[in-house]
Amino acid sequence: MKKKRIATTSLAGCFGCHMSLLDLDERIIELLKFVEIDRSPLTDKKSFTQRCDIGLIEGGCGNEDNVHVLQEFRRNCDVLVAVGQCAIMGGLPVMRNAIMHSEDPLRECLEEAYNSGDKIYNPGNEIPNDPALPLLLNKVYTCVDVVKIDYQIPGCPPTADVFWRALNGLIHGDFAELDYALIKYD
Repeated sequence: MKKKRIATTSLAGCFGCHMSLLDLDERIIELLKFVEIDRSPLTDKKSFTQRCDIGLIEGGCGNEDNVHVLQEFRRNCDVLVAVGQCAIMGGLPVMRNAIMHSEDPLRECLEEAYNSGDKIYNPGNEIPNDPALPLLLNKVYTCVDVVKIDYQIPGCPPTADVFWRALNGLIHGDFAELDYALIKYD
């Protein structure tokens, strides 16, 4: 069997899904018999070296860089998988969508985070505005709001056992519904 090429990325999220992937422990050695990892924070490859069979996306889209990366994954991966609640439903980052009520909701969110929130110490009342920072979006979007997603692996984060089962299904062409008992939200 030819090895499948896998790419992974982390968008607006906590990197917990990648940590669960690493929790495969010695099963990673077994997995590497069937896959090659291309672009991924796990390999520190920041661009695609060639087309990939499977793309794993952790996190939603909170800034323009997240959208660009997600669109790039869609163009370069045959199968795109939203991994974890941030990618599927927005997770914690999407909470900013519900607290913004003004005509300029992004400004309201930034004011709360950097100036008016409890326990904030910012004597200059400055909001980060460096050109090197990606432009924040008006709200956080799930992956399916931006591109076509082929599969979802739920959980927060998905456990190593869920990853193991899902990846084996994707690699061998028989992605099956995951047992409800395996899905955790810690």
